[in-house]
Amino acid sequence: MLKNKGHSSKKDNLAVNAVALQDHILRDLQLRNLSVADHSKTQVQKKENKSLKRDTKLITDTGLKKTMQCPNLEDSEKEYVLDPKPPPLTLAQKLGLIGPPPPQLSSDEWEKVKQRSLLQGDSVQPCPICKEEFELRPQVLLSCSHVFHRACLQAFEKFTNKKTCPLCRKNQYQTRVIHDGARLFRIKCVTRIQAYWRGYVVRKWYRNLRETVPPTDAKLRKKFFEKKFTEISHRILCSYNTNIEELFAEIDRCLAINRSVLQQFEEKYGHEITEEEWEKIQVQNETSACLEDPRLGAHDAHFSLSHFLL
Repeated sequence: MLKNKGHSSKKDNLAVNAVALQDHILRDLQLRNLSVADHSKTQVQKKENKSLKRDTKLITDTGLKKTMQCPNLEDSEKEYVLDPKPPPLTLAQKLGLIGPPPPQLSSDEWEKVKQRSLLQGDSVQPCPICKEEFELRPQVLLSCSHVFHRACLQAFEKFTNKKTCPLCRKNQYQTRVIHDGARLFRIKCVTRIQAYWRGYVVRKWYRNLRETVPPTDAKLRKKFFEKKFTEISHRILCSYNTNIEELFAEIDRCLAINRSVLQQFEEKYGHEITEEEWEKIQVQNETSACLEDPRLGAHDAHFSLSHFLL
C-alpha cells in the first residue's frame, strides 16, 4: 500500500509539473485562449465586451461643445514605463521549475539603458522594423537597449504572437516610452531651416554685390558694363511715353490746324493778282528800295520783289 501511495504521489507530481510547464509555455507564447489559468478570465472578458457593446449608444457629434485644449509640452516630453506592474508568476515559477522573471528596472537602470542606446546611435538610425525615420511618432526603448516605433513593435508582437525583441530575441522585455527621436528630428529641422535661411541671405548679398561692384577680369568687366548700359537704355525707353494712339491723335490735330490756317489764307488771299496790282506792287517796291539804298536799280528791285513773292 505504501509503495502504491508513493508511486501515485510521484505520478501526481509529474502531472502537476507537466501542467505547470505547459501553462508556462503557453503564457510565454502569449496564447491566452489556450492558457489553463486564463481560461476563466478570457470568458469574463468576452462577457464584459458583449455587455459594453449592448450599453453603447450612438451619439451624434455636433461640434458645439468642443473646447480647444492646448497640449502640454511637458506631458508630451515625459517618459514613462508601459508595463509598470510585473507579470504574475506562473505555476512553474511558483514551484521553482523555472526561474522568476527579472525585476522591474529602476530609474537609474533605465538611464543606463538609455545611455547605452544613445552610444549605439539607435535613435539616429531608422526603425529596424519599418526602416523609416522616427520623426515625431511615438518611440519605445526596450530593456535590451533597442529602440523601435511603438506601433511597429505592437504590430510585430501581434504578428509573432509572443513578446521577444526583434533584434536580440530577448523574452519578456520591459518597454519605456522615450522622445529622443523626436528631439533629434526637431534639431535636424531647425538646422535645415537655418541653413536654408543663411544660404538665401548669402545668395542675396552676393547677387547685390555682383550687380553693384564691377569685376576685375576684362571680359567680365565688359559684360558688366554692357549689361548696365542695356539696363539704363531700357529704363530711358520705358520712361518715354510711347503711346501710338496718342501720337497719331496729336498728328491729326496738327494737320487739322494747318488745314484750317491754309483755308483761312486762301479765303483771304486766294484771288489772282491783276496787272494793275502788279504795277502798284512794283512801284511800292522800287520806292522802298530807293529810299533804303539809292544805288539799287530797278532790276534789283524787280528781282527782290519776285524773290519775295516766291
